[in-house]
Amino acid sequence: LEGPLPTAYLCVPLAAQGETLGVLHLTARLAAPEESTAERRGISESRQRLAVTVAEQFALALANLRLRETLRTQSVRDPLTALFNRRYMEETLEREIRRAERERRPLSVVMLDVDRFKNFNDSFGHEAGDAVLSALGGLLRGVCRAADVACRYGGEEFVLILPAAPLSDARRRADEIRAAIRELHVTHEGRPLGPVRCSMGVSAFPEHGATVVNLLRAADAALYRAKREGRDQVVVAD
Repeated sequence: LEGPLPTAYLCVPLAAQGETLGVLHLTARLAAPEESTAERRGISESRQRLAVTVAEQFALALANLRLRETLRTQSVRDPLTALFNRRYMEETLEREIRRAERERRPLSVVMLDVDRFKNFNDSFGHEAGDAVLSALGGLLRGVCRAADVACRYGGEEFVLILPAAPLSDARRRADEIRAAIRELHVTHEGRPLGPVRCSMGVSAFPEHGATVVNLLRAADAALYRAKREGRDQVVVAD
């Protein structure tokens, strides 16, 4: 007998909780004619039953892993904007500060707040305000680098953690984001909601502190200075 020997195949669906998650694909080399009859049968019934049992257990394990990942995502994500939440932001900033200290590299924080956000709620309703926040979340996800962390800090405030970004780069990127926000056009129920503007404050490690509290406090002070001095601008912490 020349050429490759024929092969037997077995495909078992990986199904759990009413959903097919994949397929378990098994192959077995069929025996040559001179080998025993049992060896020429390919995948025996007992092995098929074993494959089904393995597939059931594997599918259940996959479903459990997906559930755990879903629950983890829900615990660290803000449901309205799909950005990370405040708890995750604080944990991540603490970790990035330690890394910046260890590797002697810069780290910057940008805090931004939607200018006159109350006007959206008062003029169009709270669902319209939510639409603005959701659109802003989508914009921030789109402009962030892979290493950046975009978070909803609370209300209409957001925080960007920029690892390895010195203060000058963070200022430039904040201005670019502010310009992108000016081009944002949000509608709700077919109605345009008007221009969206944001004020921003920028702080950096180690210039403005070496703790989560100090960096956020410095960025917050710069943010409110931006609001006092006319809004829709970027201010660097003193």
